[in-house]
Parts: sequence; C-alpha cells; structure tokens
Amino acid sequence: MDDKKWFNRLAEVVFRFNDEETSPDRYRILRRNIVVLMILVTIIPLTFMAVINHYQYKESLKNEIINPLLVLSNKTKHSFELFLKERLSKVKFIASVYSYKDLSDEKNLSHIFRILKKEFGGFVDLGLIDSNGVQITYAGPYDLLGKDYKEQSWFQEVLVRGVYISDVFMGYRKFPHIAIAVQFFSQEGVSWILRTTIDTKFFDDLIVSMGLDLESDAFLINYDGIFQTHSKFYGKVLERCPFLPPRGNYGTFMAEETDPGGNKVITIYTHLTKPEYTLVIVKPRSLFLKSWLALKSEMFFIFSASVILIILIIFKLVDVLVKNIQEADEKRELAFQEMKHSQKLSSIGRLAAGVAHEINNPLAIINEKAGLMKDLADHTEEFQKSEKFLDLTDSILQSVERCKAITHRLLGFARRMEVQFEILDLNELVQEVLGFLDKEAIYRNIELRLQLADNLPRISSDRGQLQQVFLNILTNAFAAVEDGDRITITSWEEDLDTVGVSIQDSGTGMPEETVKNIFEPFFTTKRGEGTGLGLPITYGIVKKMGGDIKVTSKEGEGTTFRVYLQKKSKAGSGE
Repeated sequence: MDDKKWFNRLAEVVFRFNDEETSPDRYRILRRNIVVLMILVTIIPLTFMAVINHYQYKESLKNEIINPLLVLSNKTKHSFELFLKERLSKVKFIASVYSYKDLSDEKNLSHIFRILKKEFGGFVDLGLIDSNGVQITYAGPYDLLGKDYKEQSWFQEVLVRGVYISDVFMGYRKFPHIAIAVQFFSQEGVSWILRTTIDTKFFDDLIVSMGLDLESDAFLINYDGIFQTHSKFYGKVLERCPFLPPRGNYGTFMAEETDPGGNKVITIYTHLTKPEYTLVIVKPRSLFLKSWLALKSEMFFIFSASVILIILIIFKLVDVLVKNIQEADEKRELAFQEMKHSQKLSSIGRLAAGVAHEINNPLAIINEKAGLMKDLADHTEEFQKSEKFLDLTDSILQSVERCKAITHRLLGFARRMEVQFEILDLNELVQEVLGFLDKEAIYRNIELRLQLADNLPRISSDRGQLQQVFLNILTNAFAAVEDGDRITITSWEEDLDTVGVSIQDSGTGMPEETVKNIFEPFFTTKRGEGTGLGLPITYGIVKKMGGDIKVTSKEGEGTTFRVYLQKKSKAGSGE
C-alpha cells in the first residue's frame, strides 16, 4: 500500500461518520479520532527521544559527580597530612635549636610554649622528658611535672622509632587531642624527648571546610576503626565506627554499603600515610545521585510539561475544529428549520386568514340575531322566562365576542402589518406596558423588580408592535407565577448595534420539550384558555424588526425571555 492510499485510509478512519448515530456521538467520535491520531504522531517520537537521553545523561553525570568527590577526599587527606607534618616539624625544630639545658629551664620552656601557641595555635602543652621517662619540665594547664611515662607504650615507641604521633585520646583533659613526641640526642650522647599535645579542633575544621551537604558525613578513623573525630550520624570520638576499610588497601577507593540504619550509602575511603588514619566520606546513595535526580526531575518536568502542552494544544485545536464543523452543521440545520418555520407560518397565516373571513360572516349573523332576540325579550312584557332567555342570549353574545377576538388575532397573525418607525426610549416603553398590568400585580401581590440600565441608547422601532411583544411575554409571565412571586425585568446594551430586555419569572418553568415548541403556532400549555398564537406573533414581530428572541427555562426555577432589538431597525418598509 503506497503513501497516498495509506493516508486516504487513515483520513477515512478519522473522519468517518455514521449517519444513523446522534449528532453528539458523531462529533464525539470525530474529536476522539483526531485527538488519538495527533497524540500518537507527536508523543511517541518525543517519548523515544526522552528515554534515550535519560540513559545517556545518567551515565555521563554519574562520572562527573564521583570524580569531584574523589578529588575532594584526596585534597582533604593532604590537608590533614600537611597539618600533622607541620606540627611535627615545629617540635623537631625546637628540639634541634634548644639544648637540653635550655629546655630544662622552666622559664625558657614556658616562653617557647607561649610563642608556639601564639604563632601556630592548636598546641595544648609542651614538656621535656628525660631518657628514664620522667617529666623534667612542663608548660601547660595541668600539673604533670615529675610524671613517669616509662611504662607507657608511646614512650617505648619513641625510643625505638624516634618519632611518635598518637591516636586521638581524652586523658586528663577530657577533650580530644593527640600527642606528638620527638627523641633527640645531645652532643654528649644523652637522649631526651620533647612531647606536646595538640587540640584536634583543626580536624573538625578541615571536615567542615569540605562543604558537604547536611545528609552526608565525613570523619577520621584509626587503624582499628575507632573514631578520631565526631560523626554526625554514626558515633562520637573513641567509639567504634560501623564502617571499616579492608586491610592492606591504600590510596582512595569507593564502596557501596549499607549503614546500621539499613540505608544504602556510598563510602569513600582515603588512607593517610602517617599516622595510620583513614578519612571516610559517607553519602546516601539517593543523595549521591541527587544532581542526577534533580536533572532527571527537570527532564521529567520538561517532558511532562511538553506532553501536557502538546495535549492541551491538540485538544484545543481539535475542539475548535470540531466546534466549527458542529456550528456550521447547526447553522445549516437552523437555517433549514427557520425556513421550514417561515413556510409553516406563511401557510398557516393564509389558512388562518381564509378561516377568519369565513367565520366572521356567520358570526356577524349570529351576533345580529342574538342581539335582536335580546331586544325582543327586553321589549316584550308578557314574555315568559325572559330572565332565563336573556341569560342565554348574553352567553351567545359573549361567545361571539370571544370568537371575534380569536378571528381578529388570526387576521393580525396572517396579514403583513406596516411598520411605523420612531425613536423610542425602551425603558419608558417597558414601563408603559407594565402600567397595563399594575392592578393585577397589586391584586396578586406580585413583585415587579426593575433593573433598567441607565443611559440606555434610544432605538428606532415600532412602538405599537413592541408594546404587543412585551405585553404578550408579560402576560405569559403573570400566568406562570403564583400570587406573591416575583418578575424581574432587565435592560442592557448588548453591543454597539443591539440592546436587550429580559423578562424573568420565578414560576414553575417549562420542560425542555415545551421550550422547543413554544413559538409554534397553536401550541399552548393553557388547557381550554390559550390559542397558541401570542408567542408566535411575538416571534414574528421581533424577527421582522431584525431582532431575536430566546427563552431559557427549568422546571421548578422559572423562565427567562430575552429580546434582542437593533438600535436601528433592519426591517424593510414594505414589511
């Protein structure tokens, strides 16, 4: 099947109508077919593109996130090593510059300690220890003079290695610190040890300077997995860390683990050369890929927004298209119905005129004969049952008058009345018509609420025929409401060429089927009273003047008639 045939087949599926279906179903099916086709054509390619980009960006962004974190860990490791190396070099420098005799002088040692603390910071105390492990001099906040360290392990390590950097401990100070000790030999071959303790606050400052987010954690542990700094989530100094890097691994490496809370985390281990500390960075796996998730959310948002926008545009365009098709169909149907209605009115008008003329002649004879009979009864004194006879003749005359009124309305409906234009104040004309019904409104306690627009433009129209229009509508409104109900009359300027008047009652309302037929000749809901000609005549008058009349009604809520009139009537003079 070539492209042309395929397209024709597709168009046939989309625009196919079933003439036997009701109009709403036809337009619903058309709307559905077009929407589905346009969504398939636009959304499927967009979805494929989004899925491919999703996986490409994920892999690329993952590498971009891991590498900076590894670099940060190595930089922080070097900062720790530099700090310890610098402090160690300061102690070595003092031990090499000053003799054992100088350091044995308490004043000299205190002076050196003050300068050391002022210039470099972090130093807690400074002490000189002889080869037997006895503290000879001491500068610091505690009473450690004469203390014997001979049996302690760090002293033995200094004697063997010459340098010692301790793990973090509390000691007398009850706050985390480390000890640095350096062995030195005098020219006479006498050995002595210079020992200092350093506050580990700098460790915490280095970790803070890493700039990790609130959900991430970083800390130091020693070779045995004991915290050397506080952890936000996993323990305090000198407690055991739940994470322990494998023995024998040096450098920096990453692992995916589960923390004690059951959360998936990414841990990065970086070993320090000396002492045997390990810098640990713990980042929740979800947070580790937070940037990716943020980008993913943005991509999803853009994708969703694009899809929603496309769908909205599709629905809007299809709705406009189908509505235009539907409106064109409705206008065609309405024009056809109005043509049928006009033909029906014309036919009924000609029939009504003939019937009215034919009936008027015998009605005139009946009226004359009944009048003569009444006169004879009135002037004949000996006529028995004259009262009964007069009642019967009065009934005949009343029926003749009623028939005469009906035939006159038929003739008015049938003939083409001349339109006499004049400049009218529509609000004033409405009030004039209400004057005909004031007494009935007062008698029945009906509230007439006027909401007439100020400065309503004057119009050019026929006063008498407009009076008949509003009188017919108001008469129906009065018949529809109960005593004590309300009728609201509103006027307004619709647009530059049109003004409107609405008459709203709070009566019983009408069903939809009645509203559809309300302007049909001889259609009435007033059993035994109405002729069904009032509203058709009203409709004809308004249409002749180039206006329009609409009615809305709901059972139990009332009825509203809206009359739209041209400011300059478009009726022809021949009408």
